Amino acid sequence: MEQEKKPVIGIIMGSTSDMPVMEACMKQLDEFGVPYEVKVASAHRKPAEVHDWATTAHERGIRVIIAAAGKAAHLGGVVAAFTPCPVIAVPMKTSDLGGLDSLLSMVQMPSGVPVATVAINGAKNAAILAVQMMGTGCEKARSKIIEYKKQMAEA
Repeated sequence: MEQEKKPVIGIIMGSTSDMPVMEACMKQLDEFGVPYEVKVASAHRKPAEVHDWATTAHERGIRVIIAAAGKAAHLGGVVAAFTPCPVIAVPMKTSDLGGLDSLLSMVQMPSGVPVATVAINGAKNAAILAVQMMGTGCEKARSKIIEYKKQMAEA
């Protein structure tokens, strides 16, 4: 995967305020040597932009999408409705309900529009899960996860 320069993971977040949390996701992908692209667009404020980005993701070579949002947190579900790629949602911690609102918005998806969801502010785990998903059909990705788990066990 180090040789790949074309993004294979798409990261989308609803607001630039999500960036500090999502840096852990990007850092983990960098450590794995997995190229990614980043988009900031709200499902509510920029729905057409989200639609365009999501519907063309697979054509751009994206294999897994990570979507971060807070409060109503519909971004992951909206993206999942428009792409054949698996979507992992990262609920953002909020000041009002501590992220429970974000979490519940993400896990209560209608039948036919699945979204995998990690813990509130679980950006690093989203990156690991994305590479694990890629590893089901990519030996290089699988090797990265095997090595990562080996290092965790030795720490």
